[in-house]
Amino acid sequence: MDVPDQVIQAGRSREGHDLDAWLAVARAAVACAAAYVRDHLPGAVAAKGDRDLVSDVDLAVERLVRDFLHQHAPGVAFGGEEYGFPPGVVDEQWVLDPVDGTVNFVHGIPLCAVSLALRRGDRAVLGVIAAPFLGTSYWAAEGRGAFRNGQPIMASRRHALDQAVVAVGDYGTGAGAASRNRAAVSLHRRLADQVQRVRMLGSAAMDLVWVAEGALDASITLGNRVWDMAAGVVIAREAGAVVVDVDGSPHDCTSAITIAVAEPLALPVTELVRAAMREGGHLPA
Repeated sequence: MDVPDQVIQAGRSREGHDLDAWLAVARAAVACAAAYVRDHLPGAVAAKGDRDLVSDVDLAVERLVRDFLHQHAPGVAFGGEEYGFPPGVVDEQWVLDPVDGTVNFVHGIPLCAVSLALRRGDRAVLGVIAAPFLGTSYWAAEGRGAFRNGQPIMASRRHALDQAVVAVGDYGTGAGAASRNRAAVSLHRRLADQVQRVRMLGSAAMDLVWVAEGALDASITLGNRVWDMAAGVVIAREAGAVVVDVDGSPHDCTSAITIAVAEPLALPVTELVRAAMREGGHLPA
């Protein structure tokens, strides 16, 4: 695809330290990645850990975005879900999930996304997410608001739990899954008694952008893998959602879990999550 002049200039002059220029770079990178996902069916699919998958498209997209950013954002560290993160502590780093919702993608379910964030220290400050099969792209940078296909978006202002639609992240797999899943079962039971509907959509990125635009009133994930969450957290926060850890503290890349919720519902939803975690024995480290 054509690379915008602003992206070329950011790479040449290091103006990318300005979030607006870095946002142009990120949007161009994600647009390239989303086009690749749309045009390539998953071919080779391999198991990755306990009941998880990686496809050749995941790997190809991560390489594509990594190379794009190395060219247009030289000097900024890069880490991705599939090829990992460089050792040591860095002040500024791109964080990529090349296909968030790989299981959906492999099974032909169109709820998946390319998710790219820029983190500074423990805080994500910029996020871009594209849903290749829905034709939507979301972006936000700290202090600049959140957008869907160029139009400003705003989180729900729902006040009543019994009118709320709440998404819950997938059940856990691998080490530590048993206690997490006990907590998830408890959470589902509590939500079923109090909210209008519960959804499990299979993509944390989609959960978070739909909170950002008010389609969902809350998203709860009993985990916080940085590639899954970082971009969506920025977008939801900039759209006016409250994004917190289980103890109610502001969410960052080190948080134990991820709750993004309409501001009027923040306290009751957080209390429901804490009660479920106590019952399930799934406590933060």
